[in-house]
Amino acid sequence: MYGIQPQDVLPFGQQLRHQLRLYGVTKTDEQLVWPSDLLQHWRDPKLLLSQTCGFPLVTLLQQHVRLVGVFSYQSPYCSGAYYRSLVVVRDDEVGQELADFRHRRVAYNSIDSQSGYNALRALITPLAINGHFFSQRFASGSHTQSIEMIRRHQADIAAIDCVSFALLQRENPSAVTGLKIIAQTQAVPGLPLITSLSTSEEQFIRLRQAIRATVEAPEARSAKDRLLINSFNEIPWSAYDVIRQLQAAAFASGVITL
Repeated sequence: MYGIQPQDVLPFGQQLRHQLRLYGVTKTDEQLVWPSDLLQHWRDPKLLLSQTCGFPLVTLLQQHVRLVGVFSYQSPYCSGAYYRSLVVVRDDEVGQELADFRHRRVAYNSIDSQSGYNALRALITPLAINGHFFSQRFASGSHTQSIEMIRRHQADIAAIDCVSFALLQRENPSAVTGLKIIAQTQAVPGLPLITSLSTSEEQFIRLRQAIRATVEAPEARSAKDRLLINSFNEIPWSAYDVIRQLQAAAFASGVITL
């Protein structure tokens, strides 16, 4: 979830559980969890509410979950429910655009990430030669670690989602000091909120109502701002088709990996 830590989510989670009780949503005795096996968690038939990434949503989860909606966030690079990634390098690099970083080392959070992998792969596709652009690629495990690898000269470039970047700028400005943005990826719908297919239609409606009420509640303002949440939006599954299309276009051009 945009590089957010459990302690950051807790205040908003408490406000949400309060609204879930008010709206009569069942299973609200369940606690917030930070699962180690995310795919198993997302596919759990007992799942009430979670947040995933758009890439696993369209490639791994369509037969297991219902799309509840998406938050919009406070970032100048967000457009309503849509967000993009920022391609960052060290600010002492001579290069000013993506093409200048051919044959350099790229860090990415994980191969199942839209913001750190699929979006950047789509961006390099027109520049790739024989399916390749970067000389080396490293899985860092997180956006924060990708940035740290660049700062330590272990990598040269990475795509960081704009919400994670904004959170780092606010909470730990020194973490992004010495970086510059040289490109932006295509905007896509933000991290989807999901529930299990087993969630009844009545509970599904109440779940959406409770989330909207949480975001709009004055008493939740501080918890919401802590996560940079602006609003809750209901969007169709088709809005996420662009993510699959980005992958398909890269594959069609022979760009399979970063």
